[in-house]
Amino acid sequence: MSSRTISVVTPVHPPHVRFLSEAYESLRAQTLPAGWDWEWLIQHDGDCDTALPFVDARVKFATSPAAGEACTRNMAVARSSGEFVRNLDADDQLMDGALERDVEVLLTHDKVGWVTSGARDLLPDGEVVSWAFDDPAEGLIEPGWTLDTFIENEWRLPVHPVTLCVRRDLLIAMGAWMGLARSADTGLLMALQTVSAGYFIATPSLLYRKHAAQVTAQNIHNDPVDKKLRYGMIIDRARALNDLWSRLTQPTTPR
Repeated sequence: MSSRTISVVTPVHPPHVRFLSEAYESLRAQTLPAGWDWEWLIQHDGDCDTALPFVDARVKFATSPAAGEACTRNMAVARSSGEFVRNLDADDQLMDGALERDVEVLLTHDKVGWVTSGARDLLPDGEVVSWAFDDPAEGLIEPGWTLDTFIENEWRLPVHPVTLCVRRDLLIAMGAWMGLARSADTGLLMALQTVSAGYFIATPSLLYRKHAAQVTAQNIHNDPVDKKLRYGMIIDRARALNDLWSRLTQPTTPR
């Protein structure tokens, strides 16, 4: 009997290749419900001449023309076969039980389309510290709450989008990761929360590595003009989806 699968997708570019071994070890340590297994879709952004030392049939490596993180992640999704898709950036690590908790929530709550969870920052000296912001209470996240909170708190996210696990069919329907050079994960999260309830798992699932080469550490990521443009697009898209979704789901009036 074949197992059911959760797909873990990882975009990688040269500065982050050195972290993949630690990401792999965190995957190997994962437990899953009976009858489940994981596959790891690593997608290198551009040509790669580095041989990866993973002798594991569940690890599926490919390259694609350099196109940025969002497009690279989407190419990994295109190769995936799982019912659920979990994000794992190349420089991060899953914490014990992360995938099992994701799967159990999505199996238990059939109206929940996506899951996020707590995270811990992994500092350059190896110290692990709490995320800088307060997490919501564990449980269901109603559609619209994530966007409203994001706007009310002046673009501060109430949940960590890099911890996202989502039903593959919903991910594809939403266009997968948003085609932005930065904040593509926020763009996807805001689209998902428009049409589907989510769930927050309080138990931390991810070690989020802080280092000088990460995307969020670059000056352009926090440039006020760039940020206003990309967050404006994310909010406009979510609002447009909400308006369209509301019209399409209203009962039609007979002529």
